[in-house]
Amino acid sequence: MTSRGPSYGLGAAGPQFGASSPQNDSNPLDAIRQQTSKIEDLLDKISEPIKPYLPAIGRFLIVVTFIEDTIRIFTQWNDQLIYLHDFRHIPNGITHLFLIVNMIAMTVCSTLVIARKYSDYAVAGLMGVVVTQALGYGLIFDLNFFLRNLSVIGGLMMVLSDSWVRKTKAFAGLPQLDEKDRRMYFQLAGRVLLIFLFIGFVFSGQWSLWRVFVSLLGAVACIMVVVGFKAKFSATLLVVILSIFNVLVNNFWTLSELHPHKDFAKYDFFQILSIVGGLLLLVNSGPGQFSIDEKKKVY
Repeated sequence: MTSRGPSYGLGAAGPQFGASSPQNDSNPLDAIRQQTSKIEDLLDKISEPIKPYLPAIGRFLIVVTFIEDTIRIFTQWNDQLIYLHDFRHIPNGITHLFLIVNMIAMTVCSTLVIARKYSDYAVAGLMGVVVTQALGYGLIFDLNFFLRNLSVIGGLMMVLSDSWVRKTKAFAGLPQLDEKDRRMYFQLAGRVLLIFLFIGFVFSGQWSLWRVFVSLLGAVACIMVVVGFKAKFSATLLVVILSIFNVLVNNFWTLSELHPHKDFAKYDFFQILSIVGGLLLLVNSGPGQFSIDEKKKVY
């Protein structure tokens, strides 16, 4: 999510269509599709026990950075007031109001997202928190911060599209054209924004052979997510890459309380968890109509 400051840690396969032909055999996309379909089938079998819980897990992970940020504000209340007043030059009364409103908004909206209640309003509230904290903490022009929060917003858009999918299923047979159109656009925007976190990862940190390999593999997966080609497989690949990276690099629990980077590592850890949540919703609901996967089904 957004809040964060210096030393204070201020803180969101389808089936194969048609018999093989010379044309299909010469198509590299079809060759990739065949191989990834086998992997998807294997992943489906392995993940079968948790599939019913995937949407709930995804929603929780998306808002976990807001929950952690609420706890951070409460436990570091004085430090954050000092930062807002002394470094951001915000008057004392407004600093208190700013923090209180943010805590209430994050707590209420996160609870609504997890409970699948009033998702439209809850997502709008959390997006408002992202914007207001970016302005309040003066991080709007921090590129890495900006890219990360674009991904958080992408995850929130996936929450919206997921909630509209459920509404459509609940009222099957009734006119749902406007909702369907909105869902398609939000699914597209959500999956595009989700990959910005990985872009930030590529352009930050020290380069090594391992980092180059992971960056290239992740870049391919990001492109596949954006265009909607084998989106479920590529999103699963990104979940694995980001989860391993998160545990190995942002292991804040191994740092002492006085370590200067503990709060930053903790902030990064929970933000990546939120992006993983958005990718899990993408795995569950699919890329939507504006994707190569869906167009392949049509033809």
